[in-house]
Amino acid sequence: MKNILRFVLIAPALLVLVLFVVTNRAPVRLGLWPTDYTFSLPLSVLVLGAAGLAFLVGGLLVWFGTLRLRRELRRAADQIRGLEERVQALKALPSNNPVLPPPNA
Repeated sequence: MKNILRFVLIAPALLVLVLFVVTNRAPVRLGLWPTDYTFSLPLSVLVLGAAGLAFLVGGLLVWFGTLRLRRELRRAADQIRGLEERVQALKALPSNNPVLPPPNA
């Protein structure tokens, strides 16, 4: 069921992507302003390359933005682990309280 749902969601996106690449094959000339360096690429390659680069940069920004949160989460998990060990150690200690008999009713 999961695979069918995944196919139903991904297939239209791939179809649109293939149609975009097929219809935008015209070459576009790009140049770097202070130099005379120019090169030609198909428009579809240029657009998809820019989108891919933006996706990677956005992913890196999110990853770097969550570094602090992940570090805090790791510290909290270490603290929880230490507290659980202390609880287990305290449970293992013999009880100094004598067991009282039940009250007579």
